[in-house]
Amino acid sequence: MNYPINKKCIIRTNRAGVFFATLSEFDVTNRIATLTDCRRLWYWSGAASLSQLANEGVKNASSCKFTVIVPQMQVMEVIEIIPCTDEAVNNIEAVRVWKN
Repeated sequence: MNYPINKKCIIRTNRAGVFFATLSEFDVTNRIATLTDCRRLWYWSGAASLSQLANEGVKNASSCKFTVIVPQMQVMEVIEIIPCTDEAVNNIEAVRVWKN
């Protein structure tokens, strides 16, 4: 399988949650992804699934809880990588940073 290296994706991990980031590297054997310009998606509104989120983005941006951008990180136990459409990238990037 060809992984979408250097593309914006939704990455779901087993325990760390869901991320929106550029997939820089992926170690298939160990299921470790290196991500750049990464945001953790803690809560989203207006998308029924991660697939819809990766295709369309969100409908209720003001209700979403997306973290600050982290320049680079590694996540382990990756169980899903979904490439994002241009529409979804623009939509997700427009969601303001949530701060408690």
